[in-house]
Amino acid sequence: MEFKSPVYHVVAVPVEKIAANDYNPNAVAPPEMKLLYESIKADGYTMPIVCYYDKEHDVYVIVDGFHRYRIMMEHEDIYEREGGKLPVSVINKSIDQRMASTIRHNRARGTHDVDLMSNIIKELHELGRSDAWISKHLGMDKDEILRLKQITGLAALFKDVKFGKAWRPTEEGEEEDL
Repeated sequence: MEFKSPVYHVVAVPVEKIAANDYNPNAVAPPEMKLLYESIKADGYTMPIVCYYDKEHDVYVIVDGFHRYRIMMEHEDIYEREGGKLPVSVINKSIDQRMASTIRHNRARGTHDVDLMSNIIKELHELGRSDAWISKHLGMDKDEILRLKQITGLAALFKDVKFGKAWRPTEEGEEEDL
C-alpha cells in the first residue's frame, strides 16, 4: 500500500468536537499569540491542525496545533468567519506515537516547558519506551533525556541504568588498586 500523507485528507471539524491533549509542553508567549491571531485574521488558517480521532468519545484530540485552536476558541471574529470549524489532518497512532509526534512538531519550531517535557519522558518510560526509542523519536540526546529524568525525581526512571564504579573508598594510608 502506498503511503499518503494525512494533509491530503483535511477535514473541516466543528471546534466543539476538538479537545486539547493533556501532555503538550509547548508554550507560546502573549506577543506571539497576538501575532498568531493577526496572522490567522489576515491570512486565514493556512495549515491544518493535527488530531487523533478518539472514536470512543467522538472527539478529535489535538496532536499539533493547540494554539491555532485557541485562537478560534478565544476570538469570536475568527470563530464566526470560519463557521466554527477548523481544518484537521487526522493521524491514527498510539498514545506514545502521538506524544512523539507532538514533540517533533513543537521542537521543529519552538520551546518547551521543562517540567512538562520531563513528565512526557516519565510517561513514555512508564509506557515501556527505552531511552533509545525516546532519543530516536523525540530527537533528544542521552544527556537531555537524563536531565529531564532527573527533574522528575523518580528513581524508577533509573532502574535499568548500569552505573560504573568511578572510585572506591580507601582507608587512610591505603593505596587504591585500579
